[in-house]
Amino acid sequence: MTDTLSRTRQVSDITLRVVGWTDPDAVLLREEMAAEVGPRYARLMRALPTDPHRIDPATVVRTVVAYGPEPVGHAAIRWNGGDLELKRMFVRPGQRGRGISDLLLTAAENTAREHGVPRLILQTGHLQPAAVRFYLRRGYRWIPLFSPYEDLPLSNCFGKQLN
Repeated sequence: MTDTLSRTRQVSDITLRVVGWTDPDAVLLREEMAAEVGPRYARLMRALPTDPHRIDPATVVRTVVAYGPEPVGHAAIRWNGGDLELKRMFVRPGQRGRGISDLLLTAAENTAREHGVPRLILQTGHLQPAAVRFYLRRGYRWIPLFSPYEDLPLSNCFGKQLN
């Protein structure tokens, strides 16, 4: 890769690295996220005909892992129609409140800019109020539900114009 995020970037004691979707650290962090968040939505998800959170790895344009020095955070950016969507942003519980989410979100926004996309979109669940507050603080605004979240009417869908 020759883009700006393909190189390691050090901010404070956290380093962001672009990795592959199947990188063991990325997979581990996504599994930890699923273990933490999944039980909150288990009953709701059982009622759906398909899993709207399933990701086709072919749509992922970048996966970023934060290290400090062990893996502490994850974010992926994927194509969703003509938009880029932030997926699986997660920071390990013991590392929260240190600004790692800000670093990961900035990396995601920069990825969208590099791809010439005017906005970044994302979805978060109704049982994650801290995530909702975080995205609102970062300038994201509610947008109508977008695919594939139409079957999740309690979803919070957000977008941010990246000018």
